[in-house]
Amino acid sequence: MNFNLPSIPERPQKPRQSGLTMVMDKGLSIREAENMCDVASEYIDIVKLGFGTGLLTPGLKEKIELYKSAGLRPYFGGTMFEAFIARDMFDDFRRFISESGVETAEVSDGVLPIEHDKKYKYIQSLSKEFTVLSEVGTKLRGKEISNQEWVSWMKSELEAGAWKVIAEARESGNMGIYNDDGTANSQLILDIRKEIDADRILWEAPLKNQQVWFIKLLGSNVNLGNIASNEVIALETLRLGLRGDTLLSFLS
Repeated sequence: MNFNLPSIPERPQKPRQSGLTMVMDKGLSIREAENMCDVASEYIDIVKLGFGTGLLTPGLKEKIELYKSAGLRPYFGGTMFEAFIARDMFDDFRRFISESGVETAEVSDGVLPIEHDKKYKYIQSLSKEFTVLSEVGTKLRGKEISNQEWVSWMKSELEAGAWKVIAEARESGNMGIYNDDGTANSQLILDIRKEIDADRILWEAPLKNQQVWFIKLLGSNVNLGNIASNEVIALETLRLGLRGDTLLSFLS
């Protein structure tokens, strides 16, 4: 900080296990990625190359090395995993991410139906070589998942070897753990919180009101994901009580 204010919440030093910030890279150029790292790498832990952008991004290996050299953990979004699985190309997926230089893999079934025992085995297999993030939730409207299923699947996927489980919200912030208007599905979130250590969950929260809600519920060191690349420092001010929405939350 540029001035040492008292009564600022303590944030863990990197590499962190809690208070993680996951940023969504939806196609940044190398120069844009460099600028983001110059300004905000201290506050970013994970960078997701969203959906299938990893197959189209120019200079992919250069970008991955840039992120890693800045102390960030890059990985490919779960939709790309599903694109490979839909074509029965799991071994090709494993080879592609390994050759790309990433050390983290996401397993999801947000669009493609995957039997849960198969998803469990994918996580088990990948966790032998990579740090695995598994995503629970659906991107399809009208597909209902009970609160009990959310909890059960999260527990199972952590047991299979996932480092963290991601609670689905999409980049739009109106699916999964949120209602159509972007407000939190509070009963679902509280049911999950009762059963699973919050440090093991990465809550997707692309919208400011969602970030505020989680910080007030779980504190400044809640794990938050799908953060826009130009909103990282703005989120950090929320975590530290340096923005109006949380200014009074951490004062002694």
